[in-house]
Amino acid sequence: MTFQSPWWLLALLVVAALVAVYVVLQLRRTAYAARFTNVALLGSLVPKRPGWKRHLAFGVVALGLATLVVSLAVPSTEVRVPREKATVVMAVDVSLSMEARDVEPTRFQVMKRSATDFVDILPERINLGLVSFAGTATTVVPPTTDRAQVALAIQNLDLAEATAIGEAVFTSLSAIENFQAALEGSGEELPPARIVLLSDGSNTVGRDLTQAIDAARTAGVPVSTIAFGTDYGTLDIDGENVPVPVDRAALEQIADETGGSFSEAASAAELEQVYADLGSQIGYTTEPQDISPWFVRAGVVVVLIGAVLSLLWTNRLV
Repeated sequence: MTFQSPWWLLALLVVAALVAVYVVLQLRRTAYAARFTNVALLGSLVPKRPGWKRHLAFGVVALGLATLVVSLAVPSTEVRVPREKATVVMAVDVSLSMEARDVEPTRFQVMKRSATDFVDILPERINLGLVSFAGTATTVVPPTTDRAQVALAIQNLDLAEATAIGEAVFTSLSAIENFQAALEGSGEELPPARIVLLSDGSNTVGRDLTQAIDAARTAGVPVSTIAFGTDYGTLDIDGENVPVPVDRAALEQIADETGGSFSEAASAAELEQVYADLGSQIGYTTEPQDISPWFVRAGVVVVLIGAVLSLLWTNRLV
């Protein structure tokens, strides 16, 4: 624990002085009572005091005052938080294969719900962008801390033909590069960046996965992938059931070869684990967290307890 305003701790000397004065007064009172030669008469003239209870009540009040003084020094503890300006681009698959119903109600609806949950999980300090991809890839929302904008864009996604996973990675890298270029002029250190790709995994058009993996590795941007669907997914095309099994191998390859993580999605717990992995990749920093309100509450409670005990045992506050 550290203190942001440590000079206030000098006020503890005042509390210590009060305790010293109290002790001196008690010693003088004892010495005065000892000089009273007629002990029997003293017992009849002076009412019996509560003894140790009186001292305990004062001690509790003094402890409460010391706690309140410590709160003025603004005590704080160090907490681990993700780096303040990390950049994450979430690439979501809007290809027709995501309409398969092997995941209820559809892969697409589960993916949208999971993407929205991911938006909620990420701390506000992280810049989040959104890329959608089908036959081509488009930056829907550049990296931003405006979570409402990203969440609304997710809800407005529509399905389209084909699946260009490679293009999605390239477009995500471009969004990250543009965002970092804007920061370079500010003189700030470039934040770490990551891509989170949500898909059923079958690349059908555009640049292939090998090119995308090479580009991500060159840029130093790991890609974490989340797979949606099962091996038994089908799609109804003109009355014919067309198999659209999830391609786990492709998504695992992307994650493994870029340094990201792979998971099969779609519970909140799994998404939280994806974020935990993401946090360990981005790295953490420590920052002080003010805990003075805890000391204020504790100090007030302790002082009140001491005051109540004093009233009960001595019929006065001190």
